Amino acid sequence: MDRYIDIMRSCGADAWEITDTRTTGWEFYFIKHRLDQNRAKNVEHIKFKAYKMSDDGQFLGMASADVSPTDSDDDLRRTAAELVKRASLVKNKPYRLNQPADYVPVKTELKPLAEEAEAFIRTMESIDETDTEDLNSFELFIEQNERRLITSEGIDVTEKYPSATVDVVINARKDGHEIELYRLYELGSCDGKLLKHDIEELMQFGKDRLRAEPTPAVGQSPVVLSTDAALSVYEYFLDNMNAAFVLRGMSSFELGKEISDDYTGDRITLRTLRELEGSPVNTSSDIEGAPVFDAVLIENGVPVKYIGSRMFSQYMGLTDSFNVTNWAVSGGSMSADEIRTGSFLEIVEFSDFQVDGMTGDIFGEIRLAYYHDGKGNVTPVSGGSVSGSMLDNISDMKMSSETRRYVNAEIPAVTRLEHVTVAGA
Repeated sequence: MDRYIDIMRSCGADAWEITDTRTTGWEFYFIKHRLDQNRAKNVEHIKFKAYKMSDDGQFLGMASADVSPTDSDDDLRRTAAELVKRASLVKNKPYRLNQPADYVPVKTELKPLAEEAEAFIRTMESIDETDTEDLNSFELFIEQNERRLITSEGIDVTEKYPSATVDVVINARKDGHEIELYRLYELGSCDGKLLKHDIEELMQFGKDRLRAEPTPAVGQSPVVLSTDAALSVYEYFLDNMNAAFVLRGMSSFELGKEISDDYTGDRITLRTLRELEGSPVNTSSDIEGAPVFDAVLIENGVPVKYIGSRMFSQYMGLTDSFNVTNWAVSGGSMSADEIRTGSFLEIVEFSDFQVDGMTGDIFGEIRLAYYHDGKGNVTPVSGGSVSGSMLDNISDMKMSSETRRYVNAEIPAVTRLEHVTVAGA
Protein backbone atom coordinates (compact mmCIF):
# COMPACT_ATOMS: atom_id res chain seq x y z
CA MET A 1 0.00 0.00 0.00
CA ASP A 2 2.88 2.41 0.71
CA ARG A 3 3.98 1.85 -2.90
CA TYR A 4 0.53 2.78 -4.24
CA ILE A 5 0.33 5.87 -2.01
CA ASP A 6 3.74 7.13 -3.15
CA ILE A 7 2.74 6.74 -6.80
CA MET A 8 -0.57 8.57 -6.37
CA ARG A 9 1.03 11.37 -4.36
CA SER A 10 3.55 12.02 -7.11
CA CYS A 11 1.29 11.62 -10.19
CA GLY A 12 0.08 15.23 -10.30
CA ALA A 13 -3.47 14.60 -9.09
CA ASP A 14 -5.11 17.25 -6.91
CA ALA A 15 -6.79 14.50 -4.93
CA TRP A 16 -6.83 10.70 -5.10
CA GLU A 17 -8.33 7.53 -3.70
CA ILE A 18 -7.06 3.96 -3.49
CA THR A 19 -9.42 1.06 -2.83
CA ASP A 20 -7.90 -2.32 -2.01
CA THR A 21 -10.39 -5.21 -1.85
CA ARG A 22 -9.23 -8.67 -0.80
CA THR A 23 -11.57 -11.64 -1.14
CA THR A 24 -11.05 -15.16 0.16
CA GLY A 25 -13.64 -17.72 -0.75
CA TRP A 26 -14.71 -21.28 -1.36
CA GLU A 27 -16.66 -22.31 -4.44
CA PHE A 28 -18.70 -25.48 -4.94
CA TYR A 29 -20.33 -26.76 -8.13
CA PHE A 30 -22.97 -29.46 -7.68
CA ILE A 31 -24.86 -31.51 -10.25
CA LYS A 32 -27.99 -32.49 -8.36
CA HIS A 33 -26.42 -33.31 -4.97
CA ARG A 34 -23.14 -34.63 -6.33
CA LEU A 35 -20.12 -32.38 -5.98
CA ASP A 36 -18.70 -31.94 -9.47
CA GLN A 37 -15.82 -29.62 -8.58
CA ASN A 38 -14.73 -27.11 -5.99
CA ARG A 39 -11.97 -24.59 -5.49
CA ALA A 40 -10.62 -21.96 -3.12
CA LYS A 41 -9.72 -18.44 -4.14
CA ASN A 42 -7.71 -15.58 -2.70
CA VAL A 43 -7.89 -12.51 -4.92
CA GLU A 44 -7.08 -8.82 -4.65
CA HIS A 45 -8.56 -5.92 -6.62
CA ILE A 46 -6.91 -2.48 -6.58
CA LYS A 47 -8.64 0.64 -7.89
CA PHE A 48 -6.92 3.99 -8.44
CA LYS A 49 -9.03 7.13 -8.65
CA ALA A 50 -7.55 10.53 -9.55
CA TYR A 51 -9.10 14.03 -9.35
CA LYS A 52 -7.81 17.03 -11.29
CA MET A 53 -8.86 20.67 -10.99
CA SER A 54 -8.82 22.89 -14.07
CA ASP A 55 -6.27 25.69 -14.15
CA ASP A 56 -8.98 28.31 -13.60
CA GLY A 57 -10.57 26.35 -10.74
CA GLN A 58 -13.92 26.09 -12.51
CA PHE A 59 -13.97 22.32 -12.99
CA LEU A 60 -13.01 19.16 -11.11
CA GLY A 61 -12.66 15.97 -13.12
CA MET A 62 -12.32 12.37 -11.97
CA ALA A 63 -11.10 9.19 -13.62
CA SER A 64 -10.53 5.69 -12.25
CA ALA A 65 -9.01 2.39 -13.29
CA ASP A 66 -8.33 -1.07 -11.92
CA VAL A 67 -4.67 -2.00 -11.54
CA SER A 68 -3.04 -5.31 -10.73
CA PRO A 69 -1.04 -5.99 -7.56
CA THR A 70 1.57 -7.55 -9.87
CA ASP A 71 2.00 -4.39 -11.98
CA SER A 72 5.48 -2.87 -11.92
CA ASP A 73 6.07 0.60 -10.52
CA ASP A 74 6.52 1.94 -14.05
CA ASP A 75 3.16 0.43 -15.13
CA LEU A 76 1.42 1.92 -12.11
CA ARG A 77 2.94 5.36 -12.76
CA ARG A 78 1.79 5.25 -16.37
CA THR A 79 -1.73 4.32 -15.27
CA ALA A 80 -1.82 7.11 -12.68
CA ALA A 81 -0.56 9.67 -15.19
CA GLU A 82 -3.19 8.57 -17.71
CA LEU A 83 -5.90 8.97 -15.05
CA VAL A 84 -4.78 12.54 -14.33
CA LYS A 85 -4.90 13.31 -18.06
CA ARG A 86 -8.38 11.83 -18.42
CA ALA A 87 -9.61 13.60 -15.28
CA SER A 88 -8.41 16.95 -16.66
CA LEU A 89 -10.84 16.54 -19.57
CA VAL A 90 -13.92 16.11 -17.36
CA LYS A 91 -15.93 19.29 -16.77
CA ASN A 92 -17.73 18.72 -13.46
CA LYS A 93 -18.29 21.57 -11.05
CA PRO A 94 -15.84 21.48 -8.11
CA TYR A 95 -16.90 19.79 -4.90
CA ARG A 96 -15.21 18.79 -1.66
CA LEU A 97 -14.37 15.13 -1.12
CA ASN A 98 -15.34 13.22 2.01
CA GLN A 99 -13.31 14.00 5.11
CA PRO A 100 -12.21 11.59 7.88
CA ALA A 101 -15.05 10.71 10.25
CA ASP A 102 -15.90 8.54 13.21
CA TYR A 103 -17.14 5.19 11.94
CA VAL A 104 -19.33 3.03 14.15
CA PRO A 105 -18.40 -0.64 13.59
CA VAL A 106 -21.15 -2.96 12.39
CA LYS A 107 -22.00 -6.13 14.30
CA THR A 108 -21.54 -8.53 11.39
CA GLU A 109 -19.77 -11.73 12.43
CA LEU A 110 -17.21 -13.23 10.07
CA LYS A 111 -17.64 -16.98 10.50
CA PRO A 112 -14.97 -19.41 9.27
CA LEU A 113 -15.43 -20.33 5.61
CA ALA A 114 -15.77 -24.00 6.53
CA GLU A 115 -18.64 -23.25 8.91
CA GLU A 116 -20.48 -21.10 6.37
CA ALA A 117 -19.92 -23.63 3.58
CA GLU A 118 -21.28 -26.46 5.68
CA ALA A 119 -24.38 -24.42 6.60
CA PHE A 120 -25.16 -23.77 2.93
CA ILE A 121 -24.54 -27.37 1.85
CA ARG A 122 -26.69 -28.74 4.69
CA THR A 123 -29.47 -26.35 3.67
CA MET A 124 -29.36 -27.53 0.07
CA GLU A 125 -29.44 -31.16 1.25
CA SER A 126 -32.61 -30.40 3.24
CA ILE A 127 -34.61 -29.20 0.21
CA ASP A 128 -37.81 -31.24 -0.14
CA GLU A 129 -37.77 -32.71 -3.64
CA THR A 130 -40.38 -34.84 -5.37
CA ASP A 131 -40.49 -37.27 -8.29
CA THR A 132 -41.45 -34.40 -10.59
CA GLU A 133 -39.62 -31.39 -9.07
CA ASP A 134 -35.99 -31.48 -8.03
CA LEU A 135 -32.64 -29.73 -8.11
CA ASN A 136 -30.91 -29.85 -11.46
CA SER A 137 -27.73 -28.17 -10.20
CA PHE A 138 -26.50 -25.47 -7.88
CA GLU A 139 -23.37 -23.43 -7.28
CA LEU A 140 -22.21 -21.95 -3.97
CA PHE A 141 -19.81 -19.01 -3.62
CA ILE A 142 -18.94 -18.28 0.02
CA GLU A 143 -16.67 -15.28 0.60
CA GLN A 144 -15.04 -13.07 3.19
CA ASN A 145 -14.19 -9.55 2.00
CA GLU A 146 -11.85 -6.91 3.32
CA ARG A 147 -12.09 -3.48 1.67
CA ARG A 148 -9.65 -0.71 2.58
CA LEU A 149 -10.10 2.86 1.34
CA ILE A 150 -7.27 5.40 1.59
CA THR A 151 -7.64 8.95 0.30
CA SER A 152 -5.57 12.10 -0.03
CA GLU A 153 -8.03 13.74 2.41
CA GLY A 154 -6.85 11.51 5.25
CA ILE A 155 -9.47 8.76 5.20
CA ASP A 156 -8.15 5.29 6.00
CA VAL A 157 -11.04 2.93 6.72
CA THR A 158 -11.22 -0.85 6.48
CA GLU A 159 -14.47 -2.83 6.18
CA LYS A 160 -14.80 -6.58 6.68
CA TYR A 161 -17.97 -8.32 5.58
CA PRO A 162 -19.17 -11.75 4.41
CA SER A 163 -21.02 -12.40 1.17
CA ALA A 164 -22.46 -15.45 -0.53
CA THR A 165 -24.10 -16.29 -3.84
CA VAL A 166 -26.25 -19.31 -4.59
CA ASP A 167 -27.05 -20.18 -8.23
CA VAL A 168 -29.92 -22.67 -8.42
CA VAL A 169 -31.52 -24.48 -11.36
CA ILE A 170 -34.59 -26.63 -10.69
CA ASN A 171 -36.37 -29.05 -13.01
CA ALA A 172 -40.10 -29.70 -13.18
CA ARG A 173 -41.65 -32.51 -15.25
CA LYS A 174 -45.14 -33.51 -16.35
CA ASP A 175 -46.39 -35.88 -19.05
CA GLY A 176 -43.11 -35.93 -20.94
CA HIS A 177 -42.59 -32.17 -20.74
CA GLU A 178 -39.79 -30.65 -18.70
CA ILE A 179 -38.80 -27.08 -17.86
CA GLU A 180 -36.03 -25.36 -15.93
CA LEU A 181 -36.34 -22.38 -13.61
CA TYR A 182 -33.33 -20.39 -12.42
CA ARG A 183 -32.64 -18.25 -9.37
CA LEU A 184 -29.66 -16.25 -8.14
CA TYR A 185 -29.66 -15.63 -4.39
CA GLU A 186 -27.28 -13.11 -2.82
CA LEU A 187 -26.80 -13.14 0.93
CA GLY A 188 -24.41 -12.04 3.62
CA SER A 189 -24.35 -15.33 5.49
CA CYS A 190 -26.45 -18.48 5.45
CA ASP A 191 -30.10 -18.05 6.41
CA GLY A 192 -31.14 -21.66 5.97
CA LYS A 193 -34.82 -21.14 6.68
CA LEU A 194 -35.16 -18.30 4.16
CA LEU A 195 -33.14 -20.07 1.45
CA LYS A 196 -35.02 -23.35 1.86
CA HIS A 197 -38.39 -21.55 1.67
CA ASP A 198 -37.44 -19.65 -1.48
CA ILE A 199 -36.13 -22.71 -3.35
CA GLU A 200 -39.13 -24.86 -2.44
CA GLU A 201 -41.38 -21.99 -3.55
CA LEU A 202 -39.53 -22.00 -6.87
CA MET A 203 -40.22 -25.73 -7.24
CA GLN A 204 -43.93 -25.09 -6.75
CA PHE A 205 -43.75 -22.43 -9.44
CA GLY A 206 -42.18 -24.96 -11.78
CA LYS A 207 -44.96 -27.45 -11.08
CA ASP A 208 -47.65 -24.85 -11.70
CA ARG A 209 -45.96 -23.55 -14.83
CA LEU A 210 -46.45 -26.93 -16.51
CA ARG A 211 -50.20 -26.82 -15.98
CA ALA A 212 -50.64 -23.13 -16.71
CA GLU A 213 -53.26 -21.91 -19.17
CA PRO A 214 -52.85 -18.88 -21.46
CA THR A 215 -53.22 -15.59 -19.60
CA PRO A 216 -56.66 -14.11 -20.30
CA ALA A 217 -56.94 -10.59 -21.72
CA VAL A 218 -58.60 -9.11 -18.65
CA GLY A 219 -57.74 -5.51 -19.53
CA GLN A 220 -57.24 -3.20 -16.58
CA SER A 221 -56.98 -5.28 -13.44
CA PRO A 222 -55.46 -5.28 -9.97
CA VAL A 223 -52.06 -6.97 -10.00
CA VAL A 224 -50.40 -8.51 -6.95
CA LEU A 225 -46.61 -8.92 -6.69
CA SER A 226 -45.20 -11.32 -4.09
CA THR A 227 -41.70 -12.13 -5.36
CA ASP A 228 -38.54 -10.15 -6.09
CA ALA A 229 -40.20 -8.30 -9.01
CA ALA A 230 -41.77 -6.07 -6.36
CA LEU A 231 -38.32 -4.62 -5.68
CA SER A 232 -38.63 -2.62 -8.91
CA VAL A 233 -41.77 -0.94 -7.57
CA TYR A 234 -40.01 0.30 -4.45
CA GLU A 235 -36.76 1.14 -6.25
CA TYR A 236 -38.85 3.70 -8.12
CA PHE A 237 -39.28 5.59 -4.84
CA LEU A 238 -35.63 5.11 -3.90
CA ASP A 239 -34.46 6.44 -7.28
CA ASN A 240 -36.56 9.57 -6.91
CA MET A 241 -34.90 10.38 -3.58
CA ASN A 242 -31.41 10.14 -5.10
CA ALA A 243 -29.53 13.43 -5.39
CA ALA A 244 -28.38 12.64 -8.94
CA PHE A 245 -31.98 12.10 -10.04
CA VAL A 246 -33.10 15.34 -8.41
CA LEU A 247 -30.26 17.48 -9.77
CA ARG A 248 -30.76 16.18 -13.30
CA GLY A 249 -34.46 17.03 -13.19
CA MET A 250 -35.51 13.38 -13.32
CA SER A 251 -37.26 13.24 -9.93
CA SER A 252 -40.82 14.42 -9.42
CA PHE A 253 -40.61 14.20 -5.60
CA GLU A 254 -40.36 17.36 -3.48
CA LEU A 255 -39.34 17.52 0.16
CA GLY A 256 -42.27 18.16 2.47
CA LYS A 257 -44.87 17.62 -0.26
CA GLU A 258 -47.01 14.50 -0.36
CA ILE A 259 -46.20 12.23 -3.31
CA SER A 260 -49.92 11.84 -4.02
CA ASP A 261 -52.71 14.37 -3.51
CA ASP A 262 -55.45 11.83 -2.89
CA TYR A 263 -54.26 8.86 -0.86
CA THR A 264 -56.78 6.06 -0.37
CA GLY A 265 -54.26 3.23 0.06
CA ASP A 266 -51.07 2.75 2.08
CA ARG A 267 -48.54 5.54 2.35
CA ILE A 268 -44.95 4.51 1.88
CA THR A 269 -42.23 4.92 4.52
CA LEU A 270 -38.73 4.36 3.11
CA ARG A 271 -35.56 4.15 5.20
CA THR A 272 -31.86 3.52 4.71
CA LEU A 273 -30.29 1.06 7.14
CA ARG A 274 -26.69 0.72 8.24
CA GLU A 275 -27.33 -2.92 9.10
CA LEU A 276 -29.88 -5.41 7.78
CA GLU A 277 -29.89 -9.00 8.93
CA GLY A 278 -28.47 -11.26 6.24
CA SER A 279 -27.30 -8.43 3.96
CA PRO A 280 -23.96 -8.71 2.12
CA VAL A 281 -23.33 -4.94 2.42
CA ASN A 282 -23.43 -4.27 6.17
CA THR A 283 -20.63 -1.70 6.43
CA SER A 284 -19.95 1.39 8.51
CA SER A 285 -18.94 3.47 5.46
CA ASP A 286 -19.89 3.62 1.78
CA ILE A 287 -17.52 3.16 -1.15
CA GLU A 288 -16.48 6.84 -0.97
CA GLY A 289 -15.70 6.80 2.75
CA ALA A 290 -18.87 8.53 4.01
CA PRO A 291 -20.32 7.14 7.27
CA VAL A 292 -23.49 5.10 6.78
CA PHE A 293 -26.38 5.44 9.22
CA ASP A 294 -30.11 4.86 9.52
CA ALA A 295 -32.17 7.62 7.92
CA VAL A 296 -35.77 8.18 6.87
CA LEU A 297 -36.09 9.28 3.23
CA ILE A 298 -39.89 9.15 2.85
CA GLU A 299 -42.17 9.25 5.89
CA ASN A 300 -45.82 8.33 5.56
CA GLY A 301 -45.92 9.34 1.90
CA VAL A 302 -43.92 12.58 2.33
CA PRO A 303 -40.30 12.91 1.09
CA VAL A 304 -38.10 14.22 3.90
CA LYS A 305 -34.46 13.59 2.87
CA TYR A 306 -32.53 13.30 -0.38
CA ILE A 307 -29.41 11.15 -0.42
CA GLY A 308 -26.68 10.13 -2.82
CA SER A 309 -23.05 10.18 -3.90
CA ARG A 310 -20.60 12.78 -2.61
CA MET A 311 -20.54 14.81 -5.83
CA PHE A 312 -24.28 15.29 -6.24
CA SER A 313 -24.83 15.65 -2.48
CA GLN A 314 -22.29 18.48 -2.43
CA TYR A 315 -23.93 20.17 -5.40
CA MET A 316 -27.26 20.13 -3.53
CA GLY A 317 -25.73 21.23 -0.23
CA LEU A 318 -26.75 18.01 1.50
CA THR A 319 -25.11 17.11 4.79
CA ASP A 320 -24.76 13.63 6.27
CA SER A 321 -25.32 12.08 2.86
CA PHE A 322 -23.95 8.80 1.52
CA ASN A 323 -24.46 6.09 -1.09
CA VAL A 324 -27.30 3.82 0.01
CA THR A 325 -26.23 0.34 1.13
CA ASN A 326 -29.26 -1.27 2.81
CA TRP A 327 -32.83 0.02 2.64
CA ALA A 328 -36.28 -0.94 3.84
CA VAL A 329 -39.94 -0.12 3.22
CA SER A 330 -42.27 -0.44 6.18
CA GLY A 331 -45.16 -2.87 6.02
CA GLY A 332 -48.64 -1.61 5.24
CA SER A 333 -52.01 -1.74 6.97
CA MET A 334 -53.32 -5.06 5.61
CA SER A 335 -52.30 -8.68 5.95
CA ALA A 336 -51.22 -10.64 2.90
CA ASP A 337 -54.51 -12.56 3.00
CA GLU A 338 -56.53 -9.34 3.12
CA ILE A 339 -54.68 -8.03 0.06
CA ARG A 340 -55.44 -11.24 -1.85
CA THR A 341 -59.19 -10.65 -2.16
CA GLY A 342 -61.55 -10.19 -5.09
CA SER A 343 -60.54 -10.60 -8.70
CA PHE A 344 -56.84 -10.02 -9.44
CA LEU A 345 -53.74 -11.43 -11.11
CA GLU A 346 -50.84 -12.45 -8.87
CA ILE A 347 -47.66 -12.56 -10.94
CA VAL A 348 -44.75 -14.54 -9.51
CA GLU A 349 -42.48 -15.10 -12.55
CA PHE A 350 -41.57 -12.58 -15.25
CA SER A 351 -39.41 -12.99 -18.31
CA ASP A 352 -38.66 -9.33 -17.68
CA PHE A 353 -40.16 -6.67 -15.38
CA GLN A 354 -39.18 -3.02 -15.06
CA VAL A 355 -40.38 0.20 -13.51
CA ASP A 356 -38.83 3.29 -15.09
CA GLY A 357 -37.42 5.48 -12.34
CA MET A 358 -38.05 8.75 -14.18
CA THR A 359 -41.45 8.22 -15.82
CA GLY A 360 -42.89 5.56 -13.51
CA ASP A 361 -43.84 3.40 -16.52
CA ILE A 362 -44.46 -0.26 -15.69
CA PHE A 363 -43.88 -3.05 -18.19
CA GLY A 364 -43.26 -6.78 -17.96
CA GLU A 365 -43.73 -10.13 -19.70
CA ILE A 366 -45.56 -12.79 -17.70
CA ARG A 367 -44.00 -16.22 -17.28
CA LEU A 368 -46.21 -17.47 -14.43
CA ALA A 369 -49.15 -15.89 -12.64
CA TYR A 370 -52.25 -16.97 -10.73
CA TYR A 371 -55.57 -15.61 -11.90
CA HIS A 372 -58.11 -15.18 -9.08
CA ASP A 373 -61.60 -14.78 -10.52
CA GLY A 374 -63.14 -13.45 -7.30
CA LYS A 375 -65.29 -16.57 -6.89
CA GLY A 376 -62.70 -18.70 -5.15
CA ASN A 377 -61.16 -20.16 -8.33
CA VAL A 378 -57.41 -19.83 -8.85
CA THR A 379 -55.84 -20.73 -12.22
CA PRO A 380 -52.11 -20.78 -13.09
CA VAL A 381 -51.58 -18.79 -16.29
CA SER A 382 -48.65 -17.91 -18.52
CA GLY A 383 -47.87 -15.52 -21.36
CA GLY A 384 -49.03 -12.02 -22.11
CA SER A 385 -47.77 -8.85 -20.53
CA VAL A 386 -48.54 -6.02 -18.12
CA SER A 387 -48.24 -2.26 -18.55
CA GLY A 388 -49.15 0.78 -16.55
CA SER A 389 -47.72 3.66 -14.55
CA MET A 390 -46.75 4.17 -10.94
CA LEU A 391 -48.33 7.63 -11.20
CA ASP A 392 -51.73 5.94 -11.51
CA ASN A 393 -51.09 3.52 -8.64
CA ILE A 394 -49.36 5.42 -5.83
CA SER A 395 -52.53 6.81 -4.28
CA ASP A 396 -54.26 3.46 -3.72
CA MET A 397 -51.36 1.01 -3.64
CA LYS A 398 -51.70 -1.62 -0.91
CA MET A 399 -48.84 -3.17 1.03
CA SER A 400 -48.91 -6.15 3.39
CA SER A 401 -47.95 -5.77 7.02
CA GLU A 402 -45.66 -8.79 6.56
CA THR A 403 -42.27 -8.06 5.01
CA ARG A 404 -39.76 -10.06 3.00
CA ARG A 405 -36.00 -9.63 2.56
CA TYR A 406 -34.12 -9.63 -0.76
CA VAL A 407 -30.32 -9.17 -0.77
CA ASN A 408 -29.93 -5.69 0.83
CA ALA A 409 -33.60 -4.66 0.96
CA GLU A 410 -36.64 -5.46 3.06
CA ILE A 411 -40.03 -4.69 1.51
CA PRO A 412 -43.69 -5.63 2.05
CA ALA A 413 -44.11 -9.32 1.22
CA VAL A 414 -47.19 -8.63 -0.92
CA THR A 415 -47.87 -5.50 -2.99
CA ARG A 416 -51.10 -4.71 -4.82
CA LEU A 417 -51.36 -2.26 -7.72
CA GLU A 418 -54.96 -1.49 -8.65
CA HIS A 419 -54.54 -0.03 -12.16
CA VAL A 420 -52.49 -2.25 -14.46
CA THR A 421 -53.37 -3.32 -17.98
CA VAL A 422 -53.05 -7.06 -18.62
CA ALA A 423 -52.65 -8.16 -22.23
CA GLY A 424 -53.55 -11.81 -22.77
CA ALA A 425 -51.29 -14.48 -24.19
